[in-house]
Amino acid sequence: MTNKKLSVLSILFFVVSLGVGYFGLSAYSAPSLSPSKTTASLEPTIPPEPLTEECPTNGKMYGVSAKNAWVKRRPLGVVIENHKESRPQSGISDADVVYEGVSEGGVTRTLSIFYCQDTKTVGPVRSARVHFINLLREWGNNPLYAHVGGANCDRETGSGCGNGAPADALGLINKLSWNLYNDLNQFSIPYPQYYRDYDRLPGVATEHTMYSSTKKLWDYAAKNRKLTEVDEDGVRWDKGWTPWKFIDDADTSKRGSEKYIAYDFYDTNAAEYGVVWNYDTTTNTYLRTNGGKPHKDFNNDKQLSAKNVVIIDAREVSANDDYPGGHVVYRLTGTGDAYVFQNGKKIKATWSKETLDSKMEFTDENNKEISMVRGVTWLSLIPTGNLVYSGAAAPTKSEGSPVPTSKVVKKEVTE
Repeated sequence: MTNKKLSVLSILFFVVSLGVGYFGLSAYSAPSLSPSKTTASLEPTIPPEPLTEECPTNGKMYGVSAKNAWVKRRPLGVVIENHKESRPQSGISDADVVYEGVSEGGVTRTLSIFYCQDTKTVGPVRSARVHFINLLREWGNNPLYAHVGGANCDRETGSGCGNGAPADALGLINKLSWNLYNDLNQFSIPYPQYYRDYDRLPGVATEHTMYSSTKKLWDYAAKNRKLTEVDEDGVRWDKGWTPWKFIDDADTSKRGSEKYIAYDFYDTNAAEYGVVWNYDTTTNTYLRTNGGKPHKDFNNDKQLSAKNVVIIDAREVSANDDYPGGHVVYRLTGTGDAYVFQNGKKIKATWSKETLDSKMEFTDENNKEISMVRGVTWLSLIPTGNLVYSGAAAPTKSEGSPVPTSKVVKKEVTE
């Protein structure tokens, strides 16, 4: 065979081999080129943790890992302001329970209770108030109280000392022996447990810039105050403490049609502080609007929501001190009227609180204790005389207030 023929045969053999190799490789490699198959093989499915553990503060069901975290700590109450310049606040959507009430001048604040859930950023944190202290007292032995200073009575200058200083929050903290113990006043705790963030809400006054995190506060209390789930004497925080009773969501077919709730704290600033809750039947939650806008959490941009909305008719009186704007205090023992909204229904109720250290209970018209739907419970202290509007839809005319003008009644209550 001549060299020329050998060259031709060699070229043909190379071309055939290359083609067979190409098509064989293509056929073999095709499955690995599918993104869905590749992704599935590289990302094994991890089954979700079973929700077997009931949170004692909000009734929600969590996994064992969540319980392993909360059983090592105690309830933490954080004073978070609700001045219009402080919105959107951080961390309220992660609270188990939220109390809302006026601080002074018709401006509200919240006492947000954290236990089963934590939050990466919480604030703006503001000063202590007597009624929030008295509400926190029902959350077991020595609950943690996070705030920045507080209403007080200066005996040297006489400032805030009118009428026996009923609004002296710092004085009450000392009386309860909380100071430098379970009381986490920013004035006595160094950076970085509390810090100012001037960029979070640009352009607002300095008093609206104080933040912390629940982890920092729990860790500080454990390390520096020896307060975990037990105190320095080994007494658990929940010894003698009784939680609310909890129930599951009602079946969709059994949910009610009370889809709109509205109330004001003061009729003079309803446009900025009036509250509306809109009920979502599908999720069985109430979505909060404040000052005419959806009330959101800065941390996650979620609208604040609750499973139970509780309206407490509370006797509000002026402290008659010389603080600008005037402090107010609430009478929180005895009994009073209340409304409990849950599962799309309104329950006319009675609240009762035997002592300031006992748990506030809610009973229906048959004197039966009302159980809370698992999830966030939001409780608002409404001055006696203010009316609450609820119905299947919003009123047709509001004139700046979420409550129909004809129903805005602010009675002056004196003692």
